[in-house]
Amino acid sequence: MNYQEKYNHSINNKEQFWAEQADKIAWFKKPETILSQDENGFYRWFEGGKLNTAYLALDYHVENGRGEQNALIYDSPATNSIKKYTFRELRDEVAKLAGGLKSLGVEKGDTVVIYMPMVSEAAMAMLACARLGAIHSVVFGGFAPSELAIRIDDAKPKVIISASCGIEFDKVIPYKPLLDDAIEKAIFKPKYTIILQRPQSVATMIEGRDIDFIDLQNNSQSADCVEVDATDPLYILYTSGTTGKPKGIVRDNGGHAVAMHYSMQDIYNVKPGNVFWTASDVGWVVGHSYIIYAPLIYGCTTILFEGKPIRTPDAGTFWRVIEEHKVDCFFTAPTAFRAIRKEDPEANLMKKYDLSSLKSIFVAGERCDPSTLEWLQNISNLPVIDHWWQTESGWGMVSNMMGVEEFPVKMGSATKPVCGFELKILNEAGEEVKTNEEGFICVKLPMAPGSLPTLWNDNERFKASYLTTFEGYYLTGDGGYIDEDGYVYVMGRVDDVINVAGHRLSTGSMEEIIASHPAVAECAVVGISDDLRGQRPVGFVILKDGQNIDEINLENQTITLIRDKIGAVAFYRNTILVKRLPKTRSGKILRKVIRQLADGEQFTVPSTIDDPLILEEIKHYLRERKVGKVV
Repeated sequence: MNYQEKYNHSINNKEQFWAEQADKIAWFKKPETILSQDENGFYRWFEGGKLNTAYLALDYHVENGRGEQNALIYDSPATNSIKKYTFRELRDEVAKLAGGLKSLGVEKGDTVVIYMPMVSEAAMAMLACARLGAIHSVVFGGFAPSELAIRIDDAKPKVIISASCGIEFDKVIPYKPLLDDAIEKAIFKPKYTIILQRPQSVATMIEGRDIDFIDLQNNSQSADCVEVDATDPLYILYTSGTTGKPKGIVRDNGGHAVAMHYSMQDIYNVKPGNVFWTASDVGWVVGHSYIIYAPLIYGCTTILFEGKPIRTPDAGTFWRVIEEHKVDCFFTAPTAFRAIRKEDPEANLMKKYDLSSLKSIFVAGERCDPSTLEWLQNISNLPVIDHWWQTESGWGMVSNMMGVEEFPVKMGSATKPVCGFELKILNEAGEEVKTNEEGFICVKLPMAPGSLPTLWNDNERFKASYLTTFEGYYLTGDGGYIDEDGYVYVMGRVDDVINVAGHRLSTGSMEEIIASHPAVAECAVVGISDDLRGQRPVGFVILKDGQNIDEINLENQTITLIRDKIGAVAFYRNTILVKRLPKTRSGKILRKVIRQLADGEQFTVPSTIDDPLILEEIKHYLRERKVGKVV
């Protein structure tokens, strides 16, 4: 089948299409119903099916002749070390860790929080939870204690698995003090923490609560895979919400396993045994889907990389990994390539390496700007595929489906909808717009398998966030358009969540933090264009009457506040003092207009603005501070 035939089949015959894909994975018991709705009216896939995700990722391959194939390659320029695990070795390590968790009382349906750097043990922790039918929630190691505490209180983990430290370039970051601080701040107290002691910074342990990771793993009996329902949760992954409170995205076992397996074949066009490398972090959805689950379920060798695209040791490190491990397919965020391009614009470091194994490069996590895409195409002479998806979808919703039919690349477009996702562009009235007309990107329900069935313990927020704006549709929160050839163009968020180097962060929560400063009367945070990170936040602040703090002092203090509450990942650098903010007559701050103004884009002055002259004042402040692209 060509793309159009296959796509039409997936939309017009959903149950048949996904039953065919479900037949490609090993079920303990095949599903009784392919597509159903639960008591809340939410769509569920493969009800009645029984399986275990860790079995699919490990034991299945050992039982079917891949036991001696490399499953996981840990490549760490941060520690100057490489370690390889076959499917058999990884299965055995995971089974022992699962046995250790079981000895601490972790059972099917319990939650476990994982707060770890990019080390092999992080992958083992995820898979060990899956083996037991426990629900893991990985929290990115760069998050501040207050953010971790919020997630602890929401997930209520029986156990937290962490490490003594992480490594950022040449800087050792102790994790244990951050974890201890988070547990102190949290209302819910986990019974145990399991700590991987790393030689770069050995943590002080609390007797009775803290357990050594390696000791637990080495001294435990191996645990068998626990049978779970297809509709049982595999993991919770928190993503920013517009209220500042994170949303716990739930991923089920059955739909997720089928979607992961299918995507490797039809989107990434790889074969079992190929080497698949995703340079991301297990704290993000990309790391869950394409460092851990999809490659292992499909029988590929996956690479877990502890390093950065630059300065570990240089901007050639990606190319070194590709040569050394003979990578077939490579996937990372555009930010990484922007950093490499900044350091090595002529790609001279790339020329030192043999990249003949590499067949394609995929980018996602944020919109890939045309100049970066073009540069990457020119230096690699390979297909560079910009595809679009979200934490909520768990895998690609729009892509050049390389395993079905390769289409010509159009700069700025993620190409066409992926099989199973019926995309529509709607206006505010919920009507489908014309070709090339911008609107809300929505997906007609039901979403494809692997997409979130709900939010953790919050069905009402799930409905309010995604399902109530347009009846019968999932609201992606992104705006864009579809051209005359069916290519989808994603233009950016329509809410206040911005994308900083692939990290989705809420400007609303940043506003709350800045507003807590005693001198601040009102503020707005907008995401402005950033050549390296895609977007970065900038704060616009009105002082309280009688306050005379100077702008630079205020800036430094608000930077510290954001860093303490959210972490360095926010990349907050500028606070601009203004006398007033542009608002509608009803009092709504016109954040989109401020962003367009800062980015030097054309915009229409809304008829509802209370005073258009305010925009000239904002322009003046931006020019004065040399922030943005205002000329």
